[in-house]
Parts: sequence; C-alpha cells; structure tokens
Amino acid sequence: MMIKKIYKSIDEYIADSEEPITSKLIQMRKIIGEVAPDAVETISYNMPAFRQKKVIAYFAGFKNHIGLYAMPTANDAFKKELANYKTGKGSIQFPLDKDLPVELIKKIVEFRLAEIQ
Repeated sequence: MMIKKIYKSIDEYIADSEEPITSKLIQMRKIIGEVAPDAVETISYNMPAFRQKKVIAYFAGFKNHIGLYAMPTANDAFKKELANYKTGKGSIQFPLDKDLPVELIKKIVEFRLAEIQ
C-alpha cells in the first residue's frame, strides 16, 4: 500500500510535481496571489489553497490537468466561459497541453473574493 504524502506548504507541494505540471502550478499560484494579495497560502485537503476568512480557491496538479476548485457558485457564475472545460460540481479542469486562461481565472478569483466579503 502506498503511503500518501501529507503536504505542509505550497512550496513542498509544487516541489513534488514534475513538468509540465510544475510550471502550471507556479502560474496558478501567481495568478491567485496577484488577485488576492491579502489571502493566506495554506494546504487544505492536502491541496494548495488561498484563504481570506474562508477558502477562496484550491488548486492541484494531476497527470493531464490542473484542477481549480473555486466552489459551485463560481462554476455556476461562469458557466458560459467554462463550457470548453471539463467541470464538476465545484471543480474545473484545465488541460496541461493548453495555456491557462489567465483572465478567466482572475475573474473567478475576483468573484470568490466578492462572495466572501
């Protein structure tokens, strides 16, 4: 049985990844951090997350995509813009072989910040 690693920081989480996942995780962290400069970086559910009163968003790296978890309300609010991506109740999958949609991610994080305030 494999023992799952428990991460203590976003740096540690990213350091454990491989390209092209690493670059996308770094980019996602930068995008969220720029939009939410007062947010605190944390690990929650063993994934990188940004918190400001509540969690704004989680993100994680997978074999074929980068996941962004910005709650079901954000997915509902951006349904049209997210039509080309695989989504779940509160998850969005950005394929590794495509550029991250920076402006869309910024809008989602801004939406979550407004929702939390």
